[in-house]
Amino acid sequence: MRKEIDFLGEMEISAGALYGIHAARARRNFPDTTPFHVEWFKAMGLVKKACYQTAEAYEAAMFEKYGTISGSQVPDYPRGKHFNHLIHAASEIADGEYFDAFIVPAVSGGAGTSINMNVNEIITNVALTNMGEKPGSYNILDPIGHANIFQSTNDVVPTALRVAAMFLLQELENEINALRFLMEQLETTHQNDLRIGYTQMQEAVPSSFGKLFSTYSEALSRDWWRVSKCFERIKMVNLGGGAIGTGMAVPRYFIMEAIGHLQQLTGLPLTRSENLADATSNLDSFVEVHATIKAHAVNLEKMVSDIRLLASDLTSISVPVSPQSSLVTRHSSFVIPQCQVGSSIMPGKINPVIPEFVISAAHRIYANDQLISSLCAQGCLELNAYLPAIGHALLDSFKLLIACDATLQRNLLKGLLVFQGESKAMLFRSPSITTALLPLLGYHKASEMAKFMKNNGVDIFVANQNLKLLSDEKLHKLLLPENLLKLGYTGSDVNE
Repeated sequence: MRKEIDFLGEMEISAGALYGIHAARARRNFPDTTPFHVEWFKAMGLVKKACYQTAEAYEAAMFEKYGTISGSQVPDYPRGKHFNHLIHAASEIADGEYFDAFIVPAVSGGAGTSINMNVNEIITNVALTNMGEKPGSYNILDPIGHANIFQSTNDVVPTALRVAAMFLLQELENEINALRFLMEQLETTHQNDLRIGYTQMQEAVPSSFGKLFSTYSEALSRDWWRVSKCFERIKMVNLGGGAIGTGMAVPRYFIMEAIGHLQQLTGLPLTRSENLADATSNLDSFVEVHATIKAHAVNLEKMVSDIRLLASDLTSISVPVSPQSSLVTRHSSFVIPQCQVGSSIMPGKINPVIPEFVISAAHRIYANDQLISSLCAQGCLELNAYLPAIGHALLDSFKLLIACDATLQRNLLKGLLVFQGESKAMLFRSPSITTALLPLLGYHKASEMAKFMKNNGVDIFVANQNLKLLSDEKLHKLLLPENLLKLGYTGSDVNE
């Protein structure tokens, strides 16, 4: 064991532990078991590395100009080889190493101080180990004096959150685009495959599977466009702003140059906010971005709810296989892929688990949206103390949506089967098909046709043969897919 000391006292820490007293106190004070997002942890490594590179460049610039460095009288100012070890340790964290030494849970108090200090402790103790020293030898390298140089929790942690969010935004944007591509393929393939359209879960007017898929494709297009705009909303960071965005105790050189190093390390379109105090105090950009991705969750839920309904055993239809045969029942308009066994007691049962997963995830995202909105509003004066919970919910929603889009591609859309013939037969047996006759027959005669079909259980062709309201040739032409699906009718359609 080793003994570590802070402002409050001392604590015994395991001798080889890479975390220190600050993380140990947080673990004791915040007994949450929800793990911290590794993406945020890795982003902290990138931000720390950018800070060390900037501080190292500042040291070199000051030495060149004055033959010494600013703060040369400060004993714990890192020099020379210290920067190399700090940069190397931060690089390893950026790669996800030592995540097991990050013991602060997802939900914590303190505006992220525990997050920052746990990372500082890991960086310091990794650097010490690489220097051939024992973890905890803070007289050589210190988590605050060295690893936290020119930094505050209040600028480093939210900057890292934005970095993590932007990386996930890139991934989400790609997944939405891939999902949209698959949906466009279904739209093209089934463009003229007829089906009944529904309003309020009742049969309405003729449509097609292509039309149905086009509604999802258009919604996904809007989602992709909206997500692509989110980068503009969260690219402003407050790195260099210090405790409340005033830059107190931070070299102006660092404030001006740190963001440039971070841009190079991440390849992201990050920029320093022109009002660092605003960027530190107000988190409304997270509210806006989450509201945007929530819209994608809404569209996904609507889409999979429709597919689940159309693939359900509730939507059974009866169709004649041949003129001589009796009616047979075919369940549903769709068959969705069979992903896993659906019951531990009912043999052969398969459930729509992919739509159910997406719906569950969507409602988790709606809950996250409420949490983010309410906690962002809880910011008080110069700072928001609830950044850890806000950031966790934000990244949680990104990752859930990425997972939803990925599984929809692999496990639903690629194996989706459409019953074209059965759906067409069902359409022609539905009284709703008579809506297509309105331009020729008017409402009352079309209603007569619909009533005959309903009362006698026959399709529109048999009903017309009995009622003789149209010639068979005219009726068949009217009910061709290209006529049923075109936008509106013209005078020539009626007078031909």
